[in-house]
Amino acid sequence: MTLRDTLEPFFNKLPAVASPEKHVHFKDKLWWTLGVLVLYFALANVPLFGMSQDSVDLFESYRAFFAGASGSLVLLGIGPIVTASIVLQLLVGADIIKMDLSNPKDQAFFQGAQKFLVFVMIILEALPQLLGGYIQPDPGLASTLGVGLGVITLMLLVQIFIGGTLILFMDEVVSKWGIGSGVGLFIVAGISQQIVTGIFNWQLEDGLPVGLIPKWIYIAQNTGADYLLSGEGLMFLLIRGGILALLSTVIIFLLVVYVESTRIEIPLAHSAVRGARGRFPVKLIYASVLPMILVRALQANVQMVGIILSGRGITFLGEFSGSTPLNGIMYYLAPINSPYDWIPSLVRESFAAYGAAAPATWQIVLHVFADAVMLIGGGIIFALFWIETTGMGAKPTAQKIFNSGMQIPGFRRNIGSIEKVMQRYIPKVTVIGGAFIGVLTLVASLLGTIGSAGGTGLLLTVSIVYRLYEDIASEQMMEMHPMIRSFFGEQ
Repeated sequence: MTLRDTLEPFFNKLPAVASPEKHVHFKDKLWWTLGVLVLYFALANVPLFGMSQDSVDLFESYRAFFAGASGSLVLLGIGPIVTASIVLQLLVGADIIKMDLSNPKDQAFFQGAQKFLVFVMIILEALPQLLGGYIQPDPGLASTLGVGLGVITLMLLVQIFIGGTLILFMDEVVSKWGIGSGVGLFIVAGISQQIVTGIFNWQLEDGLPVGLIPKWIYIAQNTGADYLLSGEGLMFLLIRGGILALLSTVIIFLLVVYVESTRIEIPLAHSAVRGARGRFPVKLIYASVLPMILVRALQANVQMVGIILSGRGITFLGEFSGSTPLNGIMYYLAPINSPYDWIPSLVRESFAAYGAAAPATWQIVLHVFADAVMLIGGGIIFALFWIETTGMGAKPTAQKIFNSGMQIPGFRRNIGSIEKVMQRYIPKVTVIGGAFIGVLTLVASLLGTIGSAGGTGLLLTVSIVYRLYEDIASEQMMEMHPMIRSFFGEQ
């Protein structure tokens, strides 16, 4: 008996959200989606019972697209789901685990393995933070309850595990009963909240309100026109005044919408119904922008290792101030989030605030180059993995088209002929789209955005919302034309 034969029955017994037995009507899908969204916001506002105020958020820089809330029940957000996906995709991609993901049985095993890995990753991401002293138990509560700090730490672990598990099943509910994916929904919810905060927040930070509108009002009331029209004043308005962030946000929004609408359309005709024609769209961003989450999640996990080692006095990978790397290889592997990470004068200002020596100009250039390589190279690699593990590759797509009764005009009606045509376009478009979205993410990260959403977060939000709009349009079309459901395998 192989290891797979041993694990398969165990994976099959893991708790799962039941799939609908028949087509779920659009209104029901909408209610399920809204219900999960409301539950997510509720969980994000439930604080961890027993956590000290002195705790440090290791993933503060990644909070935007991890869709978690610091100090809450959903502290880890989608981190365990994304990390489990990375590990499994790398194992399958490297042929360490041999699976044909176009085979339904292998696909079921892959999903079971991924779910099991999510549970493992919840523990592996929570334990180092608890045992490393980053998530600290409240000594006052321990004294009040008459228990040791170890008991409070165990209570925190149980709460974090429950929160991570709820996120996993909420994602599954949306995927099976709602519209789009739960992961995308949670990202949009978290980042939208940060963008709104970035526009209207009156809280002061470094002498200026955080929000864009309050910031402009404050500058207009307290800063002279002579200074604002000087070279230094214009730079102040551009960077600290948020004008660059606003322009970047608007440009990225328009670019993503344009790119999402760019596609190659392969003509289709029904083999049995004369005159019934259609088109199969292969988008430029065929794998969506979700591979960017995988790239940033990989960086986040690498940084977490560096932070934990640094906290224990092991600094050969680099030293940290909170969750910010100050030197070593961890500095180069950290993501770029704003102009404060690459404009030399602003970098020096940031490092002075940490009480650390600023990197040299060549080190800053190397940092930007390393992030560019990770975003563009990682975007290509994870985009290719993504289409294979989600059934979007040439072979499963050809199978879907064949099963729907459609064929490509001028070619024989068999799966092989359809697959050959798909093979001409899908892998190439996936590579180009993965590289392009990596470049777009880099530009957005370099320029910064409104609020603390970050370039990656904004890019994800715009793309996910656009796809959600398309999913809603598709659902409404299937309601009007039930015959279309056959293409998607629904009853």
